[in-house]
Amino acid sequence: MDFTNKELDSENFKGVNFTGASFDNSRFISCTFDNCNLSNVELKNSRLQNVAFKDCKLMGLDFSKCNKFLMSFNFENCSVSMCIFSNLELQNTVFKDCQIFDCDFLNTNLTRASFENSDLKNSRIQHSNLSFTSFKDARNYNINPNENFLKKTKFSTPEVISLLSAFDIILE
Repeated sequence: MDFTNKELDSENFKGVNFTGASFDNSRFISCTFDNCNLSNVELKNSRLQNVAFKDCKLMGLDFSKCNKFLMSFNFENCSVSMCIFSNLELQNTVFKDCQIFDCDFLNTNLTRASFENSDLKNSRIQHSNLSFTSFKDARNYNINPNENFLKKTKFSTPEVISLLSAFDIILE
């Protein structure tokens, strides 16, 4: 399936298997992907503006290769694994009820983002801005307060205790 050099506006994709497809140099504006498989999709210079992913599988996508202009997307109840979100401006991005496994958020601006009720197993969050970001009911995150900017960042107990692992202390 080839979506190279396409311009799609307000399209709704439901139950489509995009595995290995190329979205290179394409524009997706106000599009919705519902119950789609987007594994190993190529995103070189693609433009994702106001895109919603619901109940999707996204594996091996490098979002850092997208066109950064007006980039915005949200995820709900998605399986997101081995994806790269590094060096991006992802303010207000929502990852709700997602499995976010083995993903990279390095040097990422996640101001006012939400990871509510998501599992971030083995995902790396380093040198990122987490101001006003919500990790309410999130789990398995590994955030070093010394390597990220935290201001009014929301956490839930008992998972918030994981922030202390960076300090080599013993809790009893």
